[in-house]
Parts: sequence; C-alpha cells; structure tokens
Amino acid sequence: MSAATDLAQASRQAGDTAAEPSAQAEVAAAIGAAESAARSAGVYIRALDGMAELHRMCELYERIWRFGADSMPLSVELVRAMSKAGNYIAGAFDGDELVGACVGFFAPPAHRSLHSHIAGVSPRTRGRSIGFALKVHQRAWALGHGVAEIAWTYDPLVGRNAYFNIGKLGARPAEYLTNFYGPMHDGLNGADETDRLLIEWRLGDPRVVAACAGTPGRFDAAAEEAAGARYALRRSPAGDPEPAPVPAGAPTVLVAVPRDIEGLRATDPDRAARWRTAVRDVLGGLLATGGRIRGFDRDDCYIVDTGGSA
Repeated sequence: MSAATDLAQASRQAGDTAAEPSAQAEVAAAIGAAESAARSAGVYIRALDGMAELHRMCELYERIWRFGADSMPLSVELVRAMSKAGNYIAGAFDGDELVGACVGFFAPPAHRSLHSHIAGVSPRTRGRSIGFALKVHQRAWALGHGVAEIAWTYDPLVGRNAYFNIGKLGARPAEYLTNFYGPMHDGLNGADETDRLLIEWRLGDPRVVAACAGTPGRFDAAAEEAAGARYALRRSPAGDPEPAPVPAGAPTVLVAVPRDIEGLRATDPDRAARWRTAVRDVLGGLLATGGRIRGFDRDDCYIVDTGGSA
C-alpha cells in the first residue's frame, strides 16, 4: 500500500529526538494514524516548500476566508522564513490540487510546544475529513520532533469547530480570550469581535490518542441535564441567547451557542453580536472562575465542570 504522507522523515527524526523505545513506538503509532486518516480522506499530505507552493497556500486561504487587504494573516515571505526555520508548513493534495493547508510555529518551552496558527480546507472538499487528516499529520510530525503539546485558537461561537476540536481531536479548552485578534473584516468574521478559546492538545493524552485513531469523544447535553446539570445560557426557540440563573455550587453547567453564527453574521448581525456578548459573559466568566470545559455536544452546547458541589 502506497504512503499517504511524507512522515517517513518524521520517523527518521525520531531516532534522534525520541530515543526511548516507548517514545519511538508512540511516534510510529502516530504515523500510522496519520497515514490512515490521509488515506481515508483521499489526500496526500506533505510539507510545502518553495515560493510557488507557498503562493498556492496563501491563495487557498484567501478563497476560504475572503480576507480584506488589511487582514491577511500571513504573507508568502513570512511563511517562507518560517519554513526555513524548521516550523510546520504542510498541505493536503487531491491529485495535483492543494485542497488544505496548516501552518504552525514552535513556542516556549523551546521546541517542546507548537502553536498551530492557521488551518483550512477548500470549501469544495469539505465533508471528507481532510481537516482531521491534516491535524493528525501535524500531531505525528510534532511527536517526531520532540513536541509534547500543540495549542491553537478558535471562535467559541462556531459549533462545528468546537465539536471538531474537543470531540474529534480530543483537545482541551484552556482559556477564554476576548477580542484576541482585534477587527479582522474578512468574509467569515465580518465586523464581529474576535473572541477565541485557546485549545491545548496534549499529544500523549489517552483521549487524544483514541481520537486520532478514529474514536471521537461522545458528549450528551441531554444526559448531563438529566443527571442534574443546569443551563447557564440557553438558545431560545427564536434563536436568541437566554442567560439563566444557576444554583450556587452547581457542579456542571451547560452553555449553548447559535446554530450557524457565520450565517447569522450575514443575515442578522445584531443577534450575532448579542450571542458574542452572552457567550463571553457566561462561558468566559465560568472559565475565569475556575470552570473547565469537559466536552461539546453536537447540538451546539458546551459542557462545563465548575468544580462546585451541589
């Protein structure tokens, strides 16, 4: 069976950075998961290099986000320098077509952590789990380079991304960041403020290992509610945010998000702004006081453990 990634190089690197047999086995298993994910998605994933390929990557990002002239997140020249410095720059190919790409750079502590700055997949190929394959490739590459954790941010209002990050990948939200990037004015964020959740992906975490092998986390808000969890923020029948009082010391609370925030920004920006404020106040407030997001129900709801006791 032909390879679906370029990770043989990561395997060779593991001989230097992962000298312990257990670490070598971890890298080998991660490469196997990455090969399987890429093969299932029908793509070949490899490092991008050379100005022509990096131009193609930036053009792909422009098609995905529809950036304004003052909101491009990366220049070709910057990515070229990042690539030369040994950072993670990879693309997913469907034949000769670049259909997905991911960029990450090393972060403190030195070469033990990676910050994944941007990842995107062509709208034409969504639904094939190419984004999942890219992240699993990134994990295997990182382990091969001695990295223990990858961090990134995402918009907490985008339910499909919340499920992808928390359920499909097994990552753990760590911090609520208010208006993190400032105004972006692209085709997806519009004029909305850019609140983000910081995600930590601990590469050896058993739930991450299981998720990358194809067993996602399962979270059920209805079951949590039946067991005593209370909604701190509901979604009304009309689609508005409805904060609700929560008993003091409630150990688990639920925080809803809108069904389609990107569509809402285009059709009803005032309602979208109300959701931003409500989730910032409720979810951001919970995390600021020691709450921990345990999961995300696919019905667009965060499950948050507060540390309290009923």
